[in-house]
Amino acid sequence: MKKLTIRMPDDKASRLKALAQSRNISVNKLIEELSTIALTEYDAQVRFEVRAARANATHGLALLDELEKLELAD
Repeated sequence: MKKLTIRMPDDKASRLKALAQSRNISVNKLIEELSTIALTEYDAQVRFEVRAARANATHGLALLDELEKLELAD
């Protein structure tokens, strides 16, 4: 496991410490959880961008048209 040193304003560090205490976890665990959330969001964005780059706009629009027809039929 790697050790990481970060610098941040004192007020932000204090707020993070208070947040960690309110959750009954260490600041280290809080930062680990927050970084997991950030990385998950980043991975989802990358997957979306990759899929969008390979997408066929004509096919996608045709699917949306079909969906609209189904919705109007209900």
